[in-house]
Amino acid sequence: MFRFITQKIKTLRSKDDGNVTVEFVIYAPLLFFIFMMVYTFYDAFRQESINLKAAYTVSDLLSRETREVNDDYIDSMFGIANLMVRQNSNLSMRISLVRYDEASDQFYIDWSRQRGNAYLERTDGNTGEFTDINEVRERLPNMPDQERVILVETIADIVPPFNIGVGQVDITNFVFSRPRFAPIVRFEGIEIPGVPHDDATVFDS
Repeated sequence: MFRFITQKIKTLRSKDDGNVTVEFVIYAPLLFFIFMMVYTFYDAFRQESINLKAAYTVSDLLSRETREVNDDYIDSMFGIANLMVRQNSNLSMRISLVRYDEASDQFYIDWSRQRGNAYLERTDGNTGEFTDINEVRERLPNMPDQERVILVETIADIVPPFNIGVGQVDITNFVFSRPRFAPIVRFEGIEIPGVPHDDATVFDS
């Protein structure tokens, strides 16, 4: 009896039937997790790129305006940005016209508008919130006296498609562009103080 059992154990040890099945059961969960992780990070970088393009699109469209804009115009820009990004990303946007004054070495807000629920409108002074434009002056470009830039800020929360231990991610963008065809992009009903920058550019008719 003992010899019979020993023989069966030796026979079982020498067999390799079912090795593939056992290896698949062991490695399949790990492979699936790696695939989910790669796709999750790929999707996050893709959404970051799309959100950046949306911000640049809004900034570029505003930079080409020669007439006054209004709240309806800002609504349309927000609508365009929402069409470009993922629908469930809960996008918020803030658009500001920023002016630099060399005498005071300060940045000033000519006008600011926000859409969504993540932002307050930017201001010139400290209001207790992170809205003072001078708090982010290191992120703004070097500008000559009375120069203006259109600042577009966006934030969107992205929920990963798979639960791999990475929670909701906030994608933020901070882009700016100089008005192209007019020294100022004016907002309807707002008086803009100071002398507008004019580089005496002549455009062919």
